[in-house]
Amino acid sequence: MSWHNPVIQPLLTDFYQITMAYSYWKNGKKDEIAVFDLYFRKNPFGGEFTIFAGLSACLDFLNNWKISDEDIEYLKKNLPPTTEEEFFTFLKTIDPGSVELWAVPEGSIVFPKVPLIRVEGPLPVVQLLETTLLNLVNFASLVATNAARFRLAAGMEKVLLEFGLRRAQGPDGGLSASKYCYLGGFDGTSNVLAGKLYDIPVKGTMAHAFVSSFTSIDEGRVGTLKHFKNGEAKELYPIARAWLKKVAPLLSVLEQEVNSGELVAFSAYAAAFPGSFLALVDTYHVLRSGVPCYCAVALALNDFGYRASGMRLDSGDLAYLSIEVRKKLKIVAEKLDAPWIAKSLIVASNDINEDTLLSLKQQGHSIDAFGIGTHLVTCQKQPALGCVFKLVELNKRACMKLSQDIEKITIPSKKVVYRLYGADGMPALTHAQEYTVDLLKRTDEAVPALGGRVLCRHAFDEGKRAYVLPSKVETLLRPYWKDSKICQSLPTLKEIQTNLREDLQRLRPDHIRPLNPTPYKVALSGELYTFMHHLWLENMPIGELA
Repeated sequence: MSWHNPVIQPLLTDFYQITMAYSYWKNGKKDEIAVFDLYFRKNPFGGEFTIFAGLSACLDFLNNWKISDEDIEYLKKNLPPTTEEEFFTFLKTIDPGSVELWAVPEGSIVFPKVPLIRVEGPLPVVQLLETTLLNLVNFASLVATNAARFRLAAGMEKVLLEFGLRRAQGPDGGLSASKYCYLGGFDGTSNVLAGKLYDIPVKGTMAHAFVSSFTSIDEGRVGTLKHFKNGEAKELYPIARAWLKKVAPLLSVLEQEVNSGELVAFSAYAAAFPGSFLALVDTYHVLRSGVPCYCAVALALNDFGYRASGMRLDSGDLAYLSIEVRKKLKIVAEKLDAPWIAKSLIVASNDINEDTLLSLKQQGHSIDAFGIGTHLVTCQKQPALGCVFKLVELNKRACMKLSQDIEKITIPSKKVVYRLYGADGMPALTHAQEYTVDLLKRTDEAVPALGGRVLCRHAFDEGKRAYVLPSKVETLLRPYWKDSKICQSLPTLKEIQTNLREDLQRLRPDHIRPLNPTPYKVALSGELYTFMHHLWLENMPIGELA
């Protein structure tokens, strides 16, 4: 994850961040120390969990921060002519070493109102980071969450492949989607550049164009194939043709019904990739042409010492077709003494979304792997996560934004976040019902005591409160950037994926169910609750009735 995207630079920001920075500078606030929280207000996709992603990109942004002379010249042309020259000198001298960044580990399961990132430093400097950090976290977390939901819907044992590059929002969107879909639980990508940059397994076989580009007159073009063990070279197509004569009657198919060009195409691909042959079987007719051709070529490959991988369905009733295909594979396996062919992979694609996966599971199917593109990488179900970046403290004075919309009220003060667990290692128990708790406290409060009674309060509903007796307390916010360097070792993308998969399986089923999931509980300490509501009343204007 160490590749630096040159697009991610200081000027990848909103213009108002520059104008505010100038105003801070001009009005003597350049050295005031600000604390900002980056968080989101609501879980996406109608669910009750989110996956935090994008941290490594944020650290890379800080690590490569540099405002160039060209950037300064551009800003001089676009800021008013009254802008003082000394401000541009100030911009050139900005050093991210004056900033501290604390964050939840990348790939963590997170919830609304919990600070994912806390940034502390000189007010104008931190302000200049806002838009870029939001850009790097918002889509990354959204698509990682989408991928995790697809993983849960498909099942942990299924193979999931991301095929979305052609439908993604531009090249950067395509690369980000491939990276964070893998983080969220996918097994591979069709995106070759993402595979190179992020060490993601690349997958892919053939398209319909390949199959339809061959006809029976091309049979002489199919290359020879060397036997896997003895190296003897023979023509593959005639052997596949001979096997077709045996396969077709077993599947109640007339040989003339089979598209001869499809058999040629499969043979040509198998000659090129004998160790990983996976055929697209729906170009003409899945059951009367595609499957017989696949079986014939797979049996021919076996004669050369190779095992075919399987086939892909890209249209039609996927549940029905997969079941029928599996039946036919079992018939061929039994009648021709080839038990391995019954275990051929069945891969499905065709504009699959989360609801499709849930429906297929309900119907029962024989699909082993899914290739998923559009709905995954574009997050069609919800286009944005809605992370925000809010000032919560300035020069050790708590700051709070009020609103008539309760959701938009900020939780003031520099905070720490603890995740509380119960005696069995699962999140804490209280009364007779199990529930999970993330607890926000001010930084000067004591760490929750193991086994002690910890008061947890709802941020806005004074009637919702409970004591929790934790047997394990996990600190979520950790330092990642200080003194101009990354100060935590960063896991690989694969390590993050593995950790996330384990964490998803630890979540209570009612938190991750697709219909009416139970909200995860995020609470304030009693001290933070009291402080927040006192500050709320202090800042809220008192009306006067005539």
